Amino acid sequence: MASITRRAFASASAAAALTMGSGARAQTYPSRPIRWVLGFGAGGVGDLTARLVAPKLAEGLRGQPIVIENRPSAGGIVAAETVARSEPDGHTLLLVTTTTATAAAMYRTLPYDTMRDFTFIGQLAAFDHVIATASDGPYQDLRSLIAAAKARPNGLNLGSIGVGSAQHLSVELFKSIAGIEAAIVTYRSTPELINAISTGEVQAGFETLAPVLPQLGGRLRALAIPSAARFPGLPAVPTTAEAGLPGYLIRSWNGVCGPAGMAQPLVERLNQELTRVAALPEIRSRLLELGVETAAGTPAALRELMQEEIARYSRIVTDARIERL
Repeated sequence: MASITRRAFASASAAAALTMGSGARAQTYPSRPIRWVLGFGAGGVGDLTARLVAPKLAEGLRGQPIVIENRPSAGGIVAAETVARSEPDGHTLLLVTTTTATAAAMYRTLPYDTMRDFTFIGQLAAFDHVIATASDGPYQDLRSLIAAAKARPNGLNLGSIGVGSAQHLSVELFKSIAGIEAAIVTYRSTPELINAISTGEVQAGFETLAPVLPQLGGRLRALAIPSAARFPGLPAVPTTAEAGLPGYLIRSWNGVCGPAGMAQPLVERLNQELTRVAALPEIRSRLLELGVETAAGTPAALRELMQEEIARYSRIVTDARIERL
């Protein structure tokens, strides 16, 4: 009994020492610049969000610079693997996005486990999608587009960017909920998609709102926003439920993760700073101009969101009989 008691005491002492050590490290964290890895190139909504947030985040982290590192690849896999294999000391972070969830749904195997190989820190932002058509095209609202598709099965082309992206899978979901048959045409980039919509190469395009926003009222017309509420910057554009298609909801999001095994005090510190920055009026207003809304939350909430999104997009892939990569 005495031996068991001594072992228990030793274990408790070791745990206490580890906790105190983690707390001490949190007090001196970060001790060098933080590397924030993004799985896509410069200029996109995620990149713009990270670059806007990084300086304000750095101010609360002992003034250490936050260096944005773009590592674009299909599904953001290269960036995610880079972070998953890094030391869990809080100096290497990942901008985790909807693409992280769609990659888990689309790829048979990944060089990491999305739910086990990362420490979830907190959500940063959420942004709407939009269904858009040519401003001089025949479709004045979503009902007329759906009616035309039903009248001519497989007679309409619907556009999105890359196969397996949230945008592409959102078109598959749209077809299923609307009960239509239509061809899906995918493009390598948003500018190519916008050109295809405006010229009538596709009758409607499905994209995140931010890069399309400058074209609305010019080359493009917004038919609906697939969100629960109207986008504040486009108060005249209805939600998909208001436009006659209840149940069709798609939003993209991003947040911050680190490698698995990060100490809890570091997670709490980073989450606290993300929450602080997300509440700054200048950050909120600037992001809103880009079609992005801040959406801070707990580490547990981000983990739950990821689980839900992987399950959701996996169902879309299965129901649409999309071949996994």
